[in-house]
Amino acid sequence: MFRIGPYSIDSRVILAPMAGVTDRPFRQLCRRMGAGLVVSEMVTSDSSLWHTRKSSFRLDHSGEAEPRSIQIAGGDPEMMAEAARLNVTNGAQIIDINMGCPAKKVCNKAAGSALLRDEALVQDILHAVVEAVDVPVTLKIRTGWCPDSRNGVRIAEMAEASGIAALAVHGRTRADAYRGEAEYDTLARIRQAITIPLFANGDIDSAHKAAHVLEQTGADAVMIGRAAQGRPWILGQIDHYLRTGELRPDPDMDAQHEILREHLHALHQFYGEYLGLRIARKHVGWYLQNSHDNRDFRQHFFQLETASDQVNAVDAYFAARRDAA
Repeated sequence: MFRIGPYSIDSRVILAPMAGVTDRPFRQLCRRMGAGLVVSEMVTSDSSLWHTRKSSFRLDHSGEAEPRSIQIAGGDPEMMAEAARLNVTNGAQIIDINMGCPAKKVCNKAAGSALLRDEALVQDILHAVVEAVDVPVTLKIRTGWCPDSRNGVRIAEMAEASGIAALAVHGRTRADAYRGEAEYDTLARIRQAITIPLFANGDIDSAHKAAHVLEQTGADAVMIGRAAQGRPWILGQIDHYLRTGELRPDPDMDAQHEILREHLHALHQFYGEYLGLRIARKHVGWYLQNSHDNRDFRQHFFQLETASDQVNAVDAYFAARRDAA
């Protein structure tokens, strides 16, 4: 389908990096569901913070399918270069640079999409990271800092000239955060300006929308973020539609039950019971967000304090739904 350095990616569907969401259990699940590439949660470039529990989980890629893509974030070229080197030593096969996150706690540290205001610094970071490692380096950006400063085309040209191997673009500016609708005209202009693989991101929540965005932008692949929360099978649905033109229905109730059960077990095993319970709560909330009868169950589920109780509660929930069907 397309290549990132030596790696051939056989699906035009990529899982977007999302802090607090795309941990190892979710990445592995999404690969099985049909993503051609998954990208890790954002890791700070400040390696002095890597001893924390949060970073230890984010830096754990054992057992993951290749190629392993690790996203780093920061605003200092030397620190970013060192973080890239350390991650490659730790098993990263692709380094992804975050210049797309709109979160204040990231932007206030002159990282994420805040970097788009300073094109000279962007250039320095790209050059430093590409020169630091012998693996492909990719970049994720937004269309600009604000609607009056959409410099995505210039950043994209700079990225290609610096040796960036692929570019993902979210169709909003930093100022937009996640408000309003993503726009793809800027992505189409970026496609005309660069030859490296381009990934379209933002508001892609169905197979039809994915096909439309690819046609409108000329991008090589779509990058799916929030739409995969609680619906990891959407990745395979989009991949199937782009290959065949056929719509694949949602998994039936038994299949959804099995997917959620598998995800729960992976979270409990990866994080341990105490933290796994708490992280499982938000994922279960996403899986059931479109169910009309889930309010009482969610309130009950969020109070459970053992892994077995969570699994048993999910089993009972689906059993009740089958009986009511």
